Amino acid sequence: MNNKMTVIVDNTPNNGIKGEWGLSILVEHDGRNILVDAGASDLFVENMKALGKRITDVDYGVLSHAHYDHANGIPRFFMENKKAKFYLRETTAENCYAKKLIFRKYIGIPKNMTKNYADRLEYVSGDYTLCEGVYLIPHKIKGLEKIGKREMMYQKTKEGWKQDNFSHEQSLVFETDKGLVIINSCSHGGAVNIINEVKKTFPDKHIYGLVGGFHLFNKTEGEIRKVSRNILDTGIDYVCTGHCTKDRAYSIMKEELGDKLEQLRVGLVIEF
Repeated sequence: MNNKMTVIVDNTPNNGIKGEWGLSILVEHDGRNILVDAGASDLFVENMKALGKRITDVDYGVLSHAHYDHANGIPRFFMENKKAKFYLRETTAENCYAKKLIFRKYIGIPKNMTKNYADRLEYVSGDYTLCEGVYLIPHKIKGLEKIGKREMMYQKTKEGWKQDNFSHEQSLVFETDKGLVIINSCSHGGAVNIINEVKKTFPDKHIYGLVGGFHLFNKTEGEIRKVSRNILDTGIDYVCTGHCTKDRAYSIMKEELGDKLEQLRVGLVIEF
């Protein structure tokens, strides 16, 4: 089974290729090209060219969750690629905010994207098969609004402000010869929760790896070590993280996870 992952955008630049606060990953799975997120700007276009990848070759786009640093490049993607749809959770809307002091700052997808590109967006629910051996898995653990409260992230609804429960977040899961690989770009719902959700979804399959940001940049050392040890306890073999994990948390995780851990960076290629 031919599987390869290339990091198009991450915070960490590499070999002269620029980075930004955002994430975009190209998955090549048995002849299919899947772009997970499109970063915070049009930078992914420049980086794909630098890495020898063609946007026109992308067959599927997947939005991991409804935040700007993963969605802002999508309008440019639709300009460059005329065939691929972007797949997003059915609850995705232009309604995500973060509380900054006494104000709430919009941190969501581009305004009017859902209207302007309605024919290019595919809303999915439940466990969804994107193509053979590739799946989109939502959160199934209840009570994630507690995480929204802690992170001071909110959704603006008709009933008023509500703590984000990250129902707009999903994992891309794909099969490899080594086992299942999970990509969840920010893991707002919790890295360990995500691994366990996928375990319950595919009880007869081994989970080989987890790739993505873990939103640990604002956590204490004790919290980071606890997450790291809990990841180890799940029995997965490989972890690759960056973006909203950031360098301090990565260094602490490295002490706990050792050779199981690799750092996301622009241009990183992983073959499974």
